[in-house]
Order: sequence, then C-alpha cells, then structure tokens
Amino acid sequence: MSPIGSYHHGTVNKLTHALVRAVGERAVVSVHGPVRLDDFSEPEPDFALLKPRPDFYQDAHAAPADVLLLIEVADTSLNYDRAVKRALYARHAIPELWIVDLTAAEVEVCRQPNADGYAVTVRVGRDGELEPQLLPGIRIQAVTLFR
Repeated sequence: MSPIGSYHHGTVNKLTHALVRAVGERAVVSVHGPVRLDDFSEPEPDFALLKPRPDFYQDAHAAPADVLLLIEVADTSLNYDRAVKRALYARHAIPELWIVDLTAAEVEVCRQPNADGYAVTVRVGRDGELEPQLLPGIRIQAVTLFR
C-alpha cells in the first residue's frame, strides 16, 4: 500500500470532526478500525459508522450487521476501492458505502448491496449534501471534504 499523503490524511481529519459532531450518540464513529466480514476478511476502512454498543466494540470487532455506513477516502487507492473493496462490501451486505474521490472532488454513494455489487451508485459533487440512509437527518456538506 502507498503511504497516506497529506491531502488524504487531512480529509480523514475533517471527516472525523464532521461525523463525530453530526452523529452524536446515534452511532459509533470508528476510524481505521477493523470490520470482520468473515473468517478470511477483516478490512480496516477509513471510517465505519457503527450501531451503538455499550462496549464500543472492545469485546469484539464490528461485523456486517453492526455497520450503518462505511467510508473509504481515495486518491491513489481509487481503483482498488472501486474494484475490490466495493465488491467485497456489497457481497457482505454492507448497506452503504461512500468512496470519497479526492481527485474528482466527488463522493460515490453506493447503496442496495447484492452479490453482484451495489444496485445504486450516485455521485455527489462538491456542492452536494451527503446523508447516510440509515441515519436520516445527519448531513455532511461535500464541499467541506475537499480543498
């Protein structure tokens, strides 16, 4: 894997700040934490918004049923995130995936997972607004993520 650049890291910091403020007690914001998809796959997405749990996932890693939203921030990893991770997450019924494309300054919002991928993919430009499907009322302005 390539080293994380400043733009990627700064975007993760911005999104961490925005998500923690926006979700409050409605979700656990996990940054670079593992999600155990099966016995052979445990990716560490840039973000996982997880169902609240009293132990904050100290006793066991999050599983697909715990996930409300996964977010990957992508610049050099964009092709891998689109081709490999998107298919993996869909296969494991992750309900929603955002791929933050730093190069194009847009967010790919993927919903309705099935065995072949996500049935719905919408691109949200820098002037758009992002709202997780399973967390209605939580809104992030896309422009805040980009330079």
